[in-house]
Amino acid sequence: MTRLTAPQRIGSYTIERLLGVGSFATVWLGYDAVLDARVAIKVLAENWSHDLRVRERFLDEARLLRRLEHERLIRVHTVGELPDGRPYAVLAWADRGSLRDRLAHGEIPAPTALRLLGEVCAGVAVLHRHGVVHRDLTPGNVLFRSAGPDAPDAEQVLIADLGLAKALAAASGLTARAGTPGYMAPEQDDPGAVVDTRADVYGLGRLGVRLLAADPSGAHPHPPRPAPQIRLRDGVPPGVAAVLARATAYHPGDRYPDAAVLHAALARASGSARRPASPVAASTRQGPPPRRPRRSLLTGVAVVVAVALSQVAAEPGGTGSGRSAGDAYTTGPLTVALPPGWSATGATWAGQYGPDGEPEPALVMSPRPRRWAADPQLPGAFVGLSAATAARTTPAGFLAERTHGDCAPAPARTTRQAGVEWTVVLYACDQGRPRIVESAGRHPDGSALVYVQIAPPVGSGPEFVDTLLAGVRVR
Repeated sequence: MTRLTAPQRIGSYTIERLLGVGSFATVWLGYDAVLDARVAIKVLAENWSHDLRVRERFLDEARLLRRLEHERLIRVHTVGELPDGRPYAVLAWADRGSLRDRLAHGEIPAPTALRLLGEVCAGVAVLHRHGVVHRDLTPGNVLFRSAGPDAPDAEQVLIADLGLAKALAAASGLTARAGTPGYMAPEQDDPGAVVDTRADVYGLGRLGVRLLAADPSGAHPHPPRPAPQIRLRDGVPPGVAAVLARATAYHPGDRYPDAAVLHAALARASGSARRPASPVAASTRQGPPPRRPRRSLLTGVAVVVAVALSQVAAEPGGTGSGRSAGDAYTTGPLTVALPPGWSATGATWAGQYGPDGEPEPALVMSPRPRRWAADPQLPGAFVGLSAATAARTTPAGFLAERTHGDCAPAPARTTRQAGVEWTVVLYACDQGRPRIVESAGRHPDGSALVYVQIAPPVGSGPEFVDTLLAGVRVR
C-alpha cells in the first residue's frame, strides 16, 4: 500500500494525522488553532477528481448535511478546494469512533444495544422528515461523539456518510446498485426498482439483527424468501423479533413505511413507548475504552463508501500509457480526435474493472485536462470503455444510472456516429456548468460499452457533440 504523505495544512487547519483512506476519499485529523478544536477533513481522492458526477456527489453530501444541520447528523463546518482542484469538506470529528469499531471488540449488552438502535432510528427519521433516503445504513456509518465536558460519560449518536443519499424525488428514479451487502435492501440490487424510505427501514432492521440477534452472523447479502425466524439474545423483549422481521421483509410493501414508524414500533415492543427519546445516549462502552484497530477504515469520521460502480474518472498522470498523433490521442484500445486546442490525459477507468480483474481504459480531454472537472468554465470530456458494463446493462440503462439531480434533462436522442449507435441526454443546470451531456453506445461487435461525458463549450450545439462522438474510435 502506498504511504500517504500528510500535508502540513489544508485551508486554515493544521494536519495532525491520517484518520483513514477509503475508495473515494482520504480523511485527515485537522486542528483549528483559533477555536482550539479538532475536525475531520475529507478530501476527494485524486483518481476520482476528474469525474463531474463523483464531484457532485461529494459536494452534495456536504451541502445536504449543512442544510439539515441537526444534532443527530454529522455537522459540516465548511467546504473548500485544494490547489490541485480537489474539493474537501470540513466535518465535526466523531472522537469516539464508530459502531463498527465497537462491535469488533465484542457484543454490546442487550439493553444498551436496544437503546442504541432506537437512537439510530431517530437519526434516520430526521432524514426521512426532510425527504432524504440514506441507502447505506451500516455499523460503519453510525458514529459517536462526546456530548461535552458537562457529561463526560455521555455521547451523541450520529448518522454519517450520506454519500449515497439522494432526495426522494431523485432516488425514486435511481437505478444504480448502491449499498453494502448484508444491509442493502433487496430492491437496491434490482436495476428497475424504486428505492425509498423503506430501503432504510430494511437497513435499520439489519442493524437490529446485528445488535440483538442471538446469531447475528446469519446475515446474508441476499436474504431468502421468506426470511428465517429471528432468535433474540437474552435480555431483549420477545416482541422485538416481530418488529425486526417486519423491518427486514423482502418486499418493501411488507415493511414499516419509514424510520419514525419503525422507531415507534420498537418503543412499544421494548416497553419504552412512554420514555421520550434523548439525542444524547448513555455511553455504550463498558469498562475501559476499547483499543482502536490499527487498520480501522476512517475511524471516527464519516466513512467513505463506494458510491456506484458506474461512477468513473480517469486517473491523473496516466499519459505514459497514452500517445498523441497530430490531432488524435490514443490510450489502450481508445483513440479520440481532439477538438482544436484540446489535449488529453488518462490511462484507466478508476473503479471499473473488466472480467480479467484489470482496470478498464479511459481518458480525459480538454484545453486543460487536469483542471476541467474542477473548473466549470472549462469544456472537456471523459471517455471510458467497459466490457463489464456492457455485460450487465444497455447504453440507455447505463445513462439512467447517471442522472444529475440538480439539472433538468432533455428527452434522450440517438445519433449514429462512426458505426456506433449513441444514446445522448443533455442536462441543463442552474448552477456550476450550464450543460452536461451524457452519452453511451455499444462497440460495433457488442463486446463493450463506450461512455462519453461532455461539458460542451459555451455556445456550441448538438453538432459539437456529434462531431466529438464521431471522433471516438475503438480498436
